[in-house]
Amino acid sequence: MKILVIDGQGGSLGRTIICRLLDEKVKADIIAVGTNSAATQNMIKGNGIPGATGENPVVVNARDADVIIGPMGIIAIDSMLGEITEKMVVAITKTKALKLLIPYDKCRLIVAGVKEDSFGAYIDDVIRQIKKIV
Repeated sequence: MKILVIDGQGGSLGRTIICRLLDEKVKADIIAVGTNSAATQNMIKGNGIPGATGENPVVVNARDADVIIGPMGIIAIDSMLGEITEKMVVAITKTKALKLLIPYDKCRLIVAGVKEDSFGAYIDDVIRQIKKIV
């Protein structure tokens, strides 16, 4: 199983997800892709996870990912301060991978019926979902 973690800006959400997946000993190939170099560096720092930066790594790795995890903004063109490109969104949304998206109000996307919660609670839910799949 290939899990693709995508994050932007500082990459702290992606780093937290990756660390939790590693702590839970999820049996999967985990790849970090940052929309900028700071996000990528933060996600891979000290954990041995491969990482890459930018549009093309998102496009290439989304093709064969089984699961894509990231903030909800990864499916909205120009979100995350303009870091998300049209090609990224098309690649993420067209792949057959399961998408586990974390609500993040700064992306100006709200899903009706989803209660506001802490990032920790959202990440706990992501880990529960992954464990059901693996």
